[in-house]
Amino acid sequence: MITQMLFRALDRKAIWLVGILVAIAIAIPALNLLVPPGQFGHVPGYAVTLFGKYLCYAMLALALDLVWGYVGILSLGHGAFFALGGYAMGMYLMRQIGARGVYANPILPDFMVFLNYKDLPWYWHGFDLFWFAMIMVVLVPGVLAFVFGWFAFRSRVTGVYLSIITQAMTFALLLAFFRNDFGFGGNNGLTDFKDILGFSIQAPATRATLFALSALFLALFVLICSMIVNSKLGKVMVAVRDAESRTRFLGWRPENVKLFAFTVSAVMAGIAGALYVPQVGIINPGEFAPENSIEAVIWVAVGGRGTIIGPIIGAILVNVGKSYFTGALPEYWLFALGGLFVFVTLFLPKGLVGLVGQIRSGTTRRNSTRLDRQSAAAEAGEEPSTIDAKPAPEPAE
Repeated sequence: MITQMLFRALDRKAIWLVGILVAIAIAIPALNLLVPPGQFGHVPGYAVTLFGKYLCYAMLALALDLVWGYVGILSLGHGAFFALGGYAMGMYLMRQIGARGVYANPILPDFMVFLNYKDLPWYWHGFDLFWFAMIMVVLVPGVLAFVFGWFAFRSRVTGVYLSIITQAMTFALLLAFFRNDFGFGGNNGLTDFKDILGFSIQAPATRATLFALSALFLALFVLICSMIVNSKLGKVMVAVRDAESRTRFLGWRPENVKLFAFTVSAVMAGIAGALYVPQVGIINPGEFAPENSIEAVIWVAVGGRGTIIGPIIGAILVNVGKSYFTGALPEYWLFALGGLFVFVTLFLPKGLVGLVGQIRSGTTRRNSTRLDRQSAAAEAGEEPSTIDAKPAPEPAE
């Protein structure tokens, strides 16, 4: 029964996408670990880490699309939830260093010793336990989103005003985490990680496992988002996006719908950040920068908001382009990114997925029109094969 309910809530595209992601989670680590270097099909270690980072960005884009594409909340602060999840994971990884740090202090991380901390701050306690850190990865972004959304949505803050205060939230966190006395490493952040769950974080097997987990969590998020948007609640979310006042007059509470979507989206972003940090090896206040949240909006817009697959495609394509152009033409990359957003906004309002859908619907419409004309010709006693044929040219005099 549970399986039937699951497939009833999913669409065909989501099922195919989940299957592809599961296959990628198996194939890429296998090609990295089992195929010797230099042999055909071998995936180098740096590519595994790079692709894993792209998958974490895809999770962030999907989380943002849940609130922007389906509820109409343009959040310019989702990078904050991503960074908070990353900091929770980073705190666990820092506690695992122990006496192997530069200052060989078994309790205090190196930056605390350097800044003359005498004791471990109270909010660092418990992060030596993996299960506690994972609870914080979910709880901290979720609670922040719930509290923020409770006040914002019940005050009926909408539109550009809501976007501005979400950006103000992430900028405030940026300034706070930059402070050395805040207890999170200041400008340098958290880095020099050694191991995770007793396994070396630099080992190829650990890197491959982190990639596989990123792909599997992205598949899980696709399932969750598809189940939400294809349920009755998903229909109400779309109604809130398209006509919030009418939805309210029909007896629904739009603020509750927004709060649910915003909190779930923040939790997804936090998990994405937690998987991102051990793969890139660092987390610093730069992850709170407002331009990171704006860039995530561009990923969703390029791929196509209001779809499940669109944000994933947009995040991967834009970041692949970023990896290439920041090396080939670093001084022009930001101009290209801004131009891409303007181009998509003006000419591809539904993104790449919407463009493909328009092409397919146009082809289907032409085929349907041709079949209708052939059917009408058959009923009139004409030859259907001559309907689309061009008339023969008149002979020259």
